[in-house]
Amino acid sequence: MARKSKLAERAAELEAAVAGLFTGTPIDAPAPAKKRKKRKAKAVKAKKTATKGKKAAKKTAKKVKKAKKKAKKR
Repeated sequence: MARKSKLAERAAELEAAVAGLFTGTPIDAPAPAKKRKKRKAKAVKAKKTATKGKKAAKKTAKKVKKAKKKAKKR
């Protein structure tokens, strides 16, 4: 038997629910709760780390520029 797509499965569930409403038969079981995603925190952490790196690079570049200017003046 071919595996049903998510959309086809959901459509079948809804059809069964509607049929149950009209016939008065109870629905088998409620849809399982979806798992919560915990990726956001990781993404935020990664972004903070990246910005930290950028700031450090900028600072270093600024120091290098200053040093070059000083060397040129001498």
